[in-house]
Amino acid sequence: MNSQRGWGLGLLVCAALACAYFTGKVTAQRPLVTTDEINTVEITRQALPATVRVDVRIRADALQQGDNPNDTGSGFFYKSNLIVTNYHVVKDQESLSVTLSDGRTVPAKVVGIDPGIDIAVLKVTGVSAPKTLSFGDSSRLVPGQKTVAIGAPLKYQNFISTGVYSAPTLDLQRDDQLGGEVGEYMLTTAMIQGGNSGGPILDSRGSVIGVADANASPSQLVPGIIGVYIPANIVKQSLSDLETVGVSQRGTLGVTLQNLGDLDPALRQLAGLSSSNGALVGDVPAGSAGARSGLRGSLKNNEGQLLAPLGDVIVAVDGKRVKSSYDVVRQVAAKRPGQTVTLTVWRNKKEVPVKVTLLKRTLAQ
Repeated sequence: MNSQRGWGLGLLVCAALACAYFTGKVTAQRPLVTTDEINTVEITRQALPATVRVDVRIRADALQQGDNPNDTGSGFFYKSNLIVTNYHVVKDQESLSVTLSDGRTVPAKVVGIDPGIDIAVLKVTGVSAPKTLSFGDSSRLVPGQKTVAIGAPLKYQNFISTGVYSAPTLDLQRDDQLGGEVGEYMLTTAMIQGGNSGGPILDSRGSVIGVADANASPSQLVPGIIGVYIPANIVKQSLSDLETVGVSQRGTLGVTLQNLGDLDPALRQLAGLSSSNGALVGDVPAGSAGARSGLRGSLKNNEGQLLAPLGDVIVAVDGKRVKSSYDVVRQVAAKRPGQTVTLTVWRNKKEVPVKVTLLKRTLAQ
């Protein structure tokens, strides 16, 4: 009964706003008192038709016993038949559809992926975007600037949440191995919950300044209260790469890395390392940027155990000290193919500079 009352109130409020606010003007009843209210309603009115719910049927082999095979995310049209969402929303999909803000449902398919920043592109058929959203400049965000999140948290479509942009963060490490090439994530007080993933984060001009991605919480037992989103500038760059090349063109060494802190302390001591900060180079595939620059990989026995002497340990990128492989990947990804990055590596018990010219990525990588 309480939920019914909630839905009824929501419908009444929506109806009241619909009658009181149209063509960008407020009637004499003036239910919208402040300029901020007017701005929020205007942003919402423009953005809702471009925002969709992404309905996912998950493959059986990706489910644990008792899991619900149906999942939900969000997305938005940036072109007439192309939608941006998160890769983690669709990576295990068996089939996809999107539900438009007016309730229409149409089939969709994945036509581009960029796991490095947790972005995917969907294509729809049989419908043209009622509205498309444009990207703003996420590099010019000011702490305290207004943010509006639109999506389908907990499957409640067309849900709107407002807040402010708080700060960037470099310290967000995920357990799903995705998004490791995002230079820095953005934090907002706008609510981002399960189902919001892939939805737009808008500024007070109605421009997309980011893509909702996650929330931060002190533990898995406590709901996340800090919204995390991918900045628009890196999303724009990725979309351009996916459309023209088919794969993102951020920098990569093309080698495998392991956190130095995860190694047996005895191995670190044997290599003459007193700190656990750094990333151990593992496999160095032939033809990779790392191989061409002379990076030395590590050897393992048949049981996968590291053998002494260890390979190169990256301790700095362009003079900036690193704590882990995440730091290395993130800093290298800020470059583009053809650019050079200078690694400081620990080799033969001393630091050695290694210059790496980054290569163009291919679909096989």
